[in-house]
Amino acid sequence: MNKVILADSQAIFRAGTAKVLAMDEDLRIIAQCTDLDRMFHAITTFPNSIVVFASSMRPDFSRLIMLLETTSSRGIVIAENSENAAPYLQQGFRGVVFRNVTGPALAECVRRVAAGEIWQPPQVMQPGSMEEDMVGTRVRDRLTPKEMRIVALIVQGCKNREIAIRLNTTEQVIKNYLRSIYDKTGVGDRLELALFTIHHRVLAQAAAEMGNRLDAERQSTSGAVA
Repeated sequence: MNKVILADSQAIFRAGTAKVLAMDEDLRIIAQCTDLDRMFHAITTFPNSIVVFASSMRPDFSRLIMLLETTSSRGIVIAENSENAAPYLQQGFRGVVFRNVTGPALAECVRRVAAGEIWQPPQVMQPGSMEEDMVGTRVRDRLTPKEMRIVALIVQGCKNREIAIRLNTTEQVIKNYLRSIYDKTGVGDRLELALFTIHHRVLAQAAAEMGNRLDAERQSTSGAVA
């Protein structure tokens, strides 16, 4: 049984990662960490573990590598889609996956690293050469602007109450919209929706753009109030 420590400040993606890895009988999640202090404490407490952590947490990589070596543990980096995997491997981490990694690929990465291998993601193709994401495009075009706003906030990890406040409406209205969004995307809950979104490039890009727009509107409103 391989022990796994998960560390990611984005709760919805941490939950998604845990859901995927829990399906593998050879993997046991022994800690889920929301910040660096908890991650370093877990590594010290549970030696000989596989540590899967998000690069967005921005740890002191030299310190982390040293601690992993001291505790006979191995590190796997969840890199953002725009990052280059090579520097992480050069520093001594045993595996790198991107944020939009599929469930089977993530589980395979953890198994390979646990077996002592090095895992690096396939070469990322440029958008111009990438096969057209027909599913993502179709879903994006079916979603209304209001639904896309909700998807963007779901990906950011917002709860229904937060979304209702951000969009100046009620939680019941948000629930009604979510039912429509689930029908259009074919998912069953908000976690599956977030994972579905980041796994489809066109949809992920649309959600990111909408999220940036919502953040800008929020900052503008805050500035006006001040």
